[in-house]
Amino acid sequence: MSDGCCGPAAIEIEQFLAPAQADVLPVVVIGAGPVGLAAAAHLAERGLDFLVLEAGQQAGAAVGQWGHVRVFSPWRYNIDAAARRLLQAEGWTAPDPEWLPTGAELITDYLVPLAEHPAIAPRLRLGAKVTAISRLGYDRVRTIGRDDAPFLIRLEGGEEVRATAIVDASGTYASPNVLGASGLPAYGEAQAGDLVDHALPDVLGTDREAYEGRHVLVVGAGHSAATTLLALAQLQNTPITWAVRAGTATRTYGGGGADALPARGALGTGLRALVDSGRVQLLTGFYAHRVEVTANGVRVVSRDPSGAEQAVTVDRIVAATGYRPDHSIASELRLDLDPILGSTRALAPLIDPNEHSCGTVPAHGADELAHPEAGYYAVGVKSYGRAPTFLMATGYEQVRSVVAALAGDWEAAREVQLELPETGVCSSNLVEAQEVRVGLATGISGGLLATPLPLVTVNAGGGCCG
Repeated sequence: MSDGCCGPAAIEIEQFLAPAQADVLPVVVIGAGPVGLAAAAHLAERGLDFLVLEAGQQAGAAVGQWGHVRVFSPWRYNIDAAARRLLQAEGWTAPDPEWLPTGAELITDYLVPLAEHPAIAPRLRLGAKVTAISRLGYDRVRTIGRDDAPFLIRLEGGEEVRATAIVDASGTYASPNVLGASGLPAYGEAQAGDLVDHALPDVLGTDREAYEGRHVLVVGAGHSAATTLLALAQLQNTPITWAVRAGTATRTYGGGGADALPARGALGTGLRALVDSGRVQLLTGFYAHRVEVTANGVRVVSRDPSGAEQAVTVDRIVAATGYRPDHSIASELRLDLDPILGSTRALAPLIDPNEHSCGTVPAHGADELAHPEAGYYAVGVKSYGRAPTFLMATGYEQVRSVVAALAGDWEAAREVQLELPETGVCSSNLVEAQEVRVGLATGISGGLLATPLPLVTVNAGGGCCG
């Protein structure tokens, strides 16, 4: 049979597809963060073969980049149920359920033991960065026989891996939003790259020298912005300017004493005190439009929708403007993405930040996460697209449902349940973990408390980071 104008005919494709191969191939999990390893734990419990591919050199590599940050949710929200069962069967003792762990503690006390579990360790590959996903022998256009073809996963080194299904928990930490308003980079933003950091620099630790004694501009109204502001306030001789697009900082101040997570609610108290005292200068209605590197520092010019401009000159910038998913590795798959958020269309109305905080997002699972590409699920913070309302606990429920669906247990997959701490606003703050447990003292104290990134909504309230 000749190729004709449009490539090999379907029968020729079948010649290099092993007919029953998809039945014996593993489920591939992309990412060995909290949600990816939770997926592995559920797959292990279900007796499904799997392979975890992690781009970094350790489990929780992305978490390690904010290891100095203390999340605002206690351990009881941060440990997946299946992971807990696997670990306890090996003699692991869970941390104090009311303790607020740092990112580093999440890794050492939970993610590393989970990654080293005998049910997971032989199926975990570190340093395996996924660069593309497709169907073996099928580009996005071909349909007939598509669902029977295994997934083809290409790694950075040129190796290819086949899978029967994919659970993409690769997160969004590597794709931060730009500094500029309107979703576009500010003019000159790229040229000022060495003077711009994205979210949660370790200003009290490894990055202290770069910030102390310098005028710092923090742009953003979310959890990571608040965390950075509270940390910067502890540095001597360090002027701080905080810029938000809104007319007030009310959203960032959060739910205060009404929050079910005291550490999260304390954000408003501490941050408002910094602004009221003048320690932090607040600029509202600030739409970053232009960045100019000058002899006196980096000048950031705002141009609001009316055309009015204001400007501030500083030494360094923290662009705490959130993250967005990068779906480019799946560009040959058939994804049905919401045009606004970049999540699935079914999930978008449930997580819309215009309607929900992370504490009010309803439970959801495999049905809401499914794409037209059967067997591919994006989970964790990546599943939320650009919505900053993700909680780690939500990600755990997602993978429980998805793995049940992959095992054919649709009754369990659709019995989605989720208990979240309620709040008005999900965000992070700085306060001693010990103080949070016994009741906050008045004023600002010095532990680093946040939710990640993205939890991160903390992006992760019930934990931060997907």
